[in-house]
Amino acid sequence: MGSGIAQVFAMAGFETIVYDLQTAAVERAEASIEKNLTKAIELGKLDEAKKSATKARLSYTTDFSQLQADVIIEAILEKLDLKIDLFTRLADQNSDSCIFATNTSSIPITQIAAGVPNAERVVGVHFFNPAHIMKLVEIISGAQTSDEVAQTCYELIKQIGKTPVMAKDAPGFIVNRVARHYYVEGLKTLEEGVANHEQIDGLMENIGFKMGPFRLMDLIGVDTNFSVTSSMFQLFHQDGKFRPSRIQQQKVDAGHHGRKSGRGFYRYDTKPK
Repeated sequence: MGSGIAQVFAMAGFETIVYDLQTAAVERAEASIEKNLTKAIELGKLDEAKKSATKARLSYTTDFSQLQADVIIEAILEKLDLKIDLFTRLADQNSDSCIFATNTSSIPITQIAAGVPNAERVVGVHFFNPAHIMKLVEIISGAQTSDEVAQTCYELIKQIGKTPVMAKDAPGFIVNRVARHYYVEGLKTLEEGVANHEQIDGLMENIGFKMGPFRLMDLIGVDTNFSVTSSMFQLFHQDGKFRPSRIQQQKVDAGHHGRKSGRGFYRYDTKPK
């Protein structure tokens, strides 16, 4: 999702740095943005001049020391210790006023902020996949988040043409708490042999959903989706309605992570480049 988030900020006029530890990941991000911009031109939503201007505002790096900014949005793995470590390292090379925004889907903002210097500048800015298309963004305040930081992010998201919604720091926030059962119940239906995954997707799409739960899990990442469900299961004290699926666990164990790996609940001809 990081590349999609970077794209929308660059398109809105912001100088944007895309960072990853791995050169291959940075190259994939650049290729993904190029593909998205080209598609937007084909659809008549963008012209060549704006595409060129957007690309000029983007830079790509694996050099951590270059990460100095007014606002930093992380979209790394859904692991609390990794997010705290990242923000702590960033704090060493950025001003106290730099806003640290997390794109976490389920980890409490309060828990992340507790391990970070100047916790009041840590806030949730949660985009939805694909970030360059989906309009909704949740702005989540942890117990330490200052009202000023939350409001700044709210206004910033409006500037990039998205629809911000303020949310409290509760498990799953708003959307993932409500939507979790779209996946969980789909997986339970599959486990019980009521229908196969293609039939379930077909039924949901025919009643109006743009994507069935299994196609959507493949798009998001089966591993990411499983991680969020597992996190919410723990945060809700093992409430059975959030129980992770053994079928999804098996997919993760097999490395069938969806579109990004070439196979999830469905097979894909090639891995995304």
